[in-house]
Amino acid sequence: MRYHLLLIVLFGGIFFQGISQEKYVYCIQKAQDKIILDGKITEESWKIAQKATDFWQSFPYDTSYCKSKTVAMMTYDQDFLYVGAICYDSLQGEYVVQSLKRDFSYPRTDAFAVYLDPLCDKTNGFNFTVSPYNVQREGILNDGGGMGVTTSWDNKWYSQTTIEPGKWMVEMAIPFKTLRYKTDRKTWRVNFSRNDLKRNENGAWHPVPRQFNIAHLAYTGVLEWDTYPPTPGANVVLIPYGIIRAEQDYQNKTTLQIKPNTGLDAKVGITPSLNLDLTFNPDFSQVEVDRQVTNLSRFTLFFPERRNFFLENSDLFERFGFSKIRPFFSRNIGLYNGKVVPIIAGARLSGKVNQNWRIGAMTMQTEGMRELQLNSYNYSVFALQRKVFERSNIAAILVNKQALEGSEVQYAKYNRLAGIDYNLASKDGKWQGKLFYHHTFSPNNKARDQNAHASWIMYNTRKVQAHWNHEFVGNNYNAEVGFVPRKNYVRLEPMVYVYFYPKSKWVNNFNFGLYSDMYFDRKGNFLDRIIRLSHVTNFQSSAHVDISAEDIYTYLFFPFDPSGTNSKPLPIGGYYYKQANASFTSNFRKTFSYSVSSAYGTYFIGHKWTSTGEINYRWQPYTAFGLKADFNRIMLPRPYSSVDLILVGTTVEITFTNNLFFTTFLQYNTQLNNMNINSRLQWRFKPMSDLFIVYTDNYATQNLAVKNRALVVKLTYWLNV
Repeated sequence: MRYHLLLIVLFGGIFFQGISQEKYVYCIQKAQDKIILDGKITEESWKIAQKATDFWQSFPYDTSYCKSKTVAMMTYDQDFLYVGAICYDSLQGEYVVQSLKRDFSYPRTDAFAVYLDPLCDKTNGFNFTVSPYNVQREGILNDGGGMGVTTSWDNKWYSQTTIEPGKWMVEMAIPFKTLRYKTDRKTWRVNFSRNDLKRNENGAWHPVPRQFNIAHLAYTGVLEWDTYPPTPGANVVLIPYGIIRAEQDYQNKTTLQIKPNTGLDAKVGITPSLNLDLTFNPDFSQVEVDRQVTNLSRFTLFFPERRNFFLENSDLFERFGFSKIRPFFSRNIGLYNGKVVPIIAGARLSGKVNQNWRIGAMTMQTEGMRELQLNSYNYSVFALQRKVFERSNIAAILVNKQALEGSEVQYAKYNRLAGIDYNLASKDGKWQGKLFYHHTFSPNNKARDQNAHASWIMYNTRKVQAHWNHEFVGNNYNAEVGFVPRKNYVRLEPMVYVYFYPKSKWVNNFNFGLYSDMYFDRKGNFLDRIIRLSHVTNFQSSAHVDISAEDIYTYLFFPFDPSGTNSKPLPIGGYYYKQANASFTSNFRKTFSYSVSSAYGTYFIGHKWTSTGEINYRWQPYTAFGLKADFNRIMLPRPYSSVDLILVGTTVEITFTNNLFFTTFLQYNTQLNNMNINSRLQWRFKPMSDLFIVYTDNYATQNLAVKNRALVVKLTYWLNV
């Protein structure tokens, strides 16, 4: 405990310095006339609005003003927050866009964006982005925005753009009902950014150092309201859905099954900053399949949550622990070994109570499934977060999984977890860290080592990025509603990267790195170890080259087949091997781009060669084609099996308009003996209201025999009450 207390004091009391932000103040005034959303910036309210100009470069440099001029402005009325911008463009040629599909990649698209921090905590916020072709992208900012925008969050807002010679213009209308804020605050925080890929320049109104994501909330200006922001009216949203699924399992020789279903999601604004989500008979089947990967490790892979019910304020629940020590992982609710488990209903209350406190409480009830020998379960989670210092916080979580038999509680069948996290974020963003302790409880409470703890700290400047990480997971740590691929280990993960910025027309920067990842048992013996030396060159064009060499050690506690094909396994013991890696990624701003990589070295008692290639072509803005292939050749001496593993994935995306999209996704995976075809037509007939038609087909790769196929038609409707 002395170690943990020392880290808390150390993390909490150091390095809270930053640049003065009072120079960047935007004073917003109420609109004097009605804003007509046409993308033309002609109303009198725009003429008298304060202009945010002189954007600073963040890329390729961060010491000068942007060459492409941008003028941003804001106003509001009783219902909407309006954002307008004039993006001047003196270069010939087309704008760079990936497609007309919503939630595009900001770094790969010409776009204008606004970042809002209504609660001034520099930790949580909202992002709204528009491309020159009026394609929208919205998301939430968690953990200060240093990791970018979470675009899986969707909500209703409006925009229009116009393209004229030498410029393009945008108007946004963001309903106050969409935002989460306190009506008794006259001060928010705000920043504007513009990505101009034609000039290869990214910049923001408030300067953002080049080592940080442009969405970083530590680098925002002040938004001063001329009076208190309007109180939104009743904020109730109903989202009913109807779905019909036709499916047939050819492997098990079942007949064609038709499965209709309906359900309802609801969002209720308890206060402007506190939201209640409700769901009744939810459909948690995904209309987008997970992208397959070749898994040559001994552990379960992590796939992200895509289901809308869990997404708003998801960091309150999902950001506890580390990426591989998650006390709560929502994908464990409603899914079991890839099969959908019916959920009767669920409720989730989340948001900001005041300036310093955030709260999250969730409960969900699943049905039992005899065919899977699953009980009915209630899942309950409670999270509480308290802001400390300027951008840090302390958070606590309780997770309870309780079995039921009918209406009777099965007291002997439960899994519980209690944990506390300290999240460090310095004022200037240079220091970031985490310290946590979690403990699980099960019917056998006498068991030892039911805890997990870890610490991480990062120092990030323009020239140096350094990390330190330690992890411990006890042998009996059992987070059934979490994600923990391995137990009973101690991990140390130090790394350092040094950056250089030459005065060059071709090279933007290059770096040298030393990375070490070491797993030990309780006696200090190595379980796994990777030591990597790396060099990366980033070109001004956005192309980059990566070269690295690795020294690897793996100890097998159980026989293991490294090919993943159920061949003769390698025996228990320690294995040393080495690997060299090289990759090149071309300029993604071009309509044709590609990347190639290769790795070769020893592998357990044999050798392994890995090659990956990817090509992408855009007929912008309507069509995008992608092809990616992974090849792994594992060469082992007899009697062990050598094998070639092939994974090919292709994507064809056609965006007929901003509201009509067609995507076909094909995956061919010899390791899983599966070829998957997923075709999806999406028609957004009204804002946030969609019709999906999805066809899925699975075949065996060996003889192309049909495994199963399904056709799904799903209709969702967003209704503001």
